[in-house]
Amino acid sequence: VCRLKSSVSFLARPDRPNLAYHKLKGRNPGVIFLPGLNSTMNGQKATALEDFCNSLGHAFIRFDYTGCGSSGGKFEDCTIGKWRKDVLSILDELTDGPQILVGSSLGGWLMLHAAIARPDKIAALVGVAVAADHLVTAFKKLPIEAQKEIEEKGEWKLPTKHNEEGYYSLTYDLIKEAENHCVLNSPIPITCPIRLIHGMKDDDVPWQISMQVADRVLSKDVDVILRKIGQHRMSEKEDTKLLVNTVDDLIDKLATL
Repeated sequence: VCRLKSSVSFLARPDRPNLAYHKLKGRNPGVIFLPGLNSTMNGQKATALEDFCNSLGHAFIRFDYTGCGSSGGKFEDCTIGKWRKDVLSILDELTDGPQILVGSSLGGWLMLHAAIARPDKIAALVGVAVAADHLVTAFKKLPIEAQKEIEEKGEWKLPTKHNEEGYYSLTYDLIKEAENHCVLNSPIPITCPIRLIHGMKDDDVPWQISMQVADRVLSKDVDVILRKIGQHRMSEKEDTKLLVNTVDDLIDKLATL
C-alpha cells in the first residue's frame, strides 16, 4: 500500500527544541508510540499502530525525539534526561485523558520513566524489546581499558547492524548521564497493566531485560511475551500483528474496567 507522507506538526517549546509529531484525533485511551535509539516516527511499528488506531477511531501520536528525524536540536547534545522530557512534553501538551504508551527499545526505557512521572495519565504500557538501563549495563560490561578510552575520546561507537556505518556514535556524557535514569536497581513504582514483547533472537538488547522489568514493577497485571525467532526490531509481519493485537486487547480491557 502506498502511504502518503502525513503532514508533520511541530510542538514549540520555549526553552527546548521543537518536537516533530503526527497526531490522530480520536477517543481515549489514546496511544503514543515511543521510538528506539536513532529511530524516527516513520518506522513500521509506528505506522502500523497509527493505521490500527485510525480504524478504531482512537487517538494516536507518533513523534521524533530531540536531535532525531524532523525534530530540532542536535543528536550529540542529547541525553536520556532530555529525551525523557520530550516524552513528558508530548504527554502534557498534546494529550487529554488516559494514554497507552508503546515503547520500542530505548522508547521502552523512556516509557517506564513517563509512567513513574505521570501515573494519572498512563493507562497501560506495551514494551517491545525494552532496553531499560541497557546503555549503562552494556558500557559497564566493556573491559576497563575500553571504558577509559571512551571516556578520554568522549565517544562510544556502539556496534549496530541497523545502519551503514555499523555503529551508533554516542557521547560519553550521554552514558554518564544515563546512570541517573537506571530503573532496575530497585522496585519500579508502576501499577498499570504492562505487556512486554521481546524476541529471543535479539542481538541488541537481551530478552532477560524484559523479565527484569516484569519482576521490578509493582503492577500485578504484567505479561511477558517471548518470540522464539523474534529479532530486535520485531518488524516481521507476525511481530507487527502481535503488537497490534496486544494493544487491541489492552483497549478492550481498559474499556471494561
